[in-house]
Amino acid sequence: MSNLTKSVLRFGNGLIAANSNNALKNVFGKRDFTRTLWHMCKNPEVSGATTNVLNVHKPSLSCSCGCGGVKHLHTKGERELVEFLTEEILAERKAQKIKTIPTTIDGFNVKLDGADVELTKTSDKEKIVINFNVNHTVDTEDEPELDPNAEKAEIGEMRSKPRFEIDIVKGNTTLSFTCSFLEGTPQEGEYNDIFGIDEICIYQGEWNDKVYAVAGDVLDGYLYDLLMNLLEEKGVSNEFVEKLSDLATAFEHSSYIGLLESLSKFTSGK
Repeated sequence: MSNLTKSVLRFGNGLIAANSNNALKNVFGKRDFTRTLWHMCKNPEVSGATTNVLNVHKPSLSCSCGCGGVKHLHTKGERELVEFLTEEILAERKAQKIKTIPTTIDGFNVKLDGADVELTKTSDKEKIVINFNVNHTVDTEDEPELDPNAEKAEIGEMRSKPRFEIDIVKGNTTLSFTCSFLEGTPQEGEYNDIFGIDEICIYQGEWNDKVYAVAGDVLDGYLYDLLMNLLEEKGVSNEFVEKLSDLATAFEHSSYIGLLESLSKFTSGK
């Protein structure tokens, strides 16, 4: 993942105003830029021969981080962290494209559990279950080309593209696929699939380590195409997988905001 700050990246394809200082523009987009700029904006403190690693903030009637606490409650680092998180959370909420996670997608019921997502569709003949995890699945669609002389920088959209498992269950037998999003643009004459089959297996009862599995890239080409057609007939098409990515992106963003809120509460002692 690039070193762009997560909050800056999440403004999608919008135009982000760069700092008017040309020297800062040259480093715009670096993850350490936020940390550097944060400390540059603070008033420098006069220090003696030695500097304490943890300094409590200057006494005041109440804590300036917004927790409502009494003086000396937090260290300087904790106070600055909470102040930054307050602004960061507001920016992330503003950048959210989808405020409410959908409960169904094309006939699949959506179940959320921590970072896990499960999509389920049941019929008289079979049950289809799709599972994925949104951790470490986000990156920009396109890396921005930064012009140090430009007033604005266009940032690529953050997208979650998780690896996902598809189980087609009939009775006691499960046909299982492991799939992932394809990289790059299809060449002329190639299929325009946005995802592919990484692995396939079939087993009775519960899965275990003894179940044989074969990689998708060693399958016969015609067999591979037939299996992709089968998935499309079951509802797992390019269009559906795009919606799956939309769901994953919205849920990952919501989870990230939740993490920031929990971190703020933990640091402020609320």
